[in-house]
Amino acid sequence: MTKGGDLFSGLACCAMRRLCTEGARKPAGRQLARGWHGLVAAVVLWAGTVLAQALPDQAPAQSLGVVTCVSSLCHGSIAGWDGSPVLQNEYIVWSRLDKHARAYALLLNEKSRAIASRLNLPEPAHRSRVCLDCHAHHPAESTPRPAPAHSVADGIGCEGCHGPAQRWIAPHTAPGATHAGNIRNGLYPVDQPMARARLCLSCHFGSTDKYVSHRIMAAGHPRMSFEMETFTHLQPAHFKIDADYIRRKGNIDGVRIWAIGQAMAVGTQIDILLDPRRGRDGAFPELTLFDCHACHHPMADTRWKPHTAFGRSVSPGLVRLNDSGMLMVRLMLRQIDPAAGERFTQAVLQLNQAVAGNGDLRARALALKALAEDAARRLAAGGISHENLRAMALALVDDGLAGAYPDYAGAEQAAMALGSIVNTLHKLGRLKSAADLNQGLAQIRAVLQYDEAYKPADFQDRLRRFRLLLASPLATH
Repeated sequence: MTKGGDLFSGLACCAMRRLCTEGARKPAGRQLARGWHGLVAAVVLWAGTVLAQALPDQAPAQSLGVVTCVSSLCHGSIAGWDGSPVLQNEYIVWSRLDKHARAYALLLNEKSRAIASRLNLPEPAHRSRVCLDCHAHHPAESTPRPAPAHSVADGIGCEGCHGPAQRWIAPHTAPGATHAGNIRNGLYPVDQPMARARLCLSCHFGSTDKYVSHRIMAAGHPRMSFEMETFTHLQPAHFKIDADYIRRKGNIDGVRIWAIGQAMAVGTQIDILLDPRRGRDGAFPELTLFDCHACHHPMADTRWKPHTAFGRSVSPGLVRLNDSGMLMVRLMLRQIDPAAGERFTQAVLQLNQAVAGNGDLRARALALKALAEDAARRLAAGGISHENLRAMALALVDDGLAGAYPDYAGAEQAAMALGSIVNTLHKLGRLKSAADLNQGLAQIRAVLQYDEAYKPADFQDRLRRFRLLLASPLATH
């Protein structure tokens, strides 16, 4: 496990299938350990931008197109520049290695044509907003008309993540330009985990503005799954976390990125649940908000149980909310504030009861969202101590051994979380021998290869073996 990406490659294949991206981001452990001094500045920067700044496709500025950045004197150099604060080869990395660059091209294949046909879309997939909104940088109709050089055929290009360039493209190269100044000019703060989570979730999970609904998945679209640290780690890096980067932006470790992503995902799930446009689909609730395999199994295979990991909260005949992200938020809250963890548990229990018709659904959903958002803010401001990482990994495994992951989605998130935690321990130099843990993670991934074949007992067996490795005095310093 000398390469950070080794821990994640298999997990992403389970979680993302054909949606995953390749590559690995490998900042040195010493930089991770030194990164905390930039955190205060980073959180202050977040406070003024994350909640106020529009997502790139909704920002009130003109998109200029990928061609604006491709010069070899800008970001189109074949190789990185020595002594430059940025690599200058960002466009090359994106165009050659990043699947975001080929997201639009997927809309031209036979599968996409079939999905559009089954949905009775008036236009083919590559011309339909419902598809373009996530397969390209496709600014909302309320924003300024893009420049002629902008093309949806470029897929998710520079401005799809960094924001339309009209107001920041010139100032960001001026003498004395700062990262904070660039953000004030409209650059989207993807370096900040909460802002990054909002952006990534908007396509890789969905939002009230765009969403891969149950109908779209029934037409053939792959199942959506989101875990920000795994996705970030697999993104081919077009930046380097060195001393200059840490000075300007801080350096937030992978476990905190994982934790913040999960908390933000819970809040997004609640937004969609309550939104009148997204939360229902005709007479039915939006079924993607619930556990897939609560319905997708033979009727003779009775799976209902009166208790979930959060307590007695479900009734026979009702589908269960997908609580995979909620399980992860509870895990991290129990580490940083056990009382808050118990409040969160009770809020999830009450929401499930309201879904079953016992209580005010909106009030209980908003209460849970408030707790999740508070968890995200706390994690951004301080987060989980490095001293608690091993204990958190053991707690995650113990939850599984106690039956917390009977559903595939929960097991999937637990496996990716273990990868994030162990990978961070490795970067910090706190693993004496990583090979055995890496093999244990591979064995866990093996039982998650196909969601329809998932067996909780097999997952628990692999967790039991992994716990022995993790609890061994030889595992960590």
